[in-house]
Amino acid sequence: MNDDRSGAKWFKSSRSATSANCVEVAWLERGTVGVRDSKNPNGPALTFTPGEWDAFVVAAQDGDFNRP
Repeated sequence: MNDDRSGAKWFKSSRSATSANCVEVAWLERGTVGVRDSKNPNGPALTFTPGEWDAFVVAAQDGDFNRP
């Protein structure tokens, strides 16, 4: 899926302070969600459907990705 990212408004977590080493997220065309590395804004981005993104966020909040 190729979503146009040219007009995307990327943002990062408020917890990342002023660090440049962050993950950024943007709401893209057709309702998809883009995720990219802030150190490489012109590089590749992962694209998720809203359902995939919601499932990821819920899993992260539930601690599913915590190290044992």
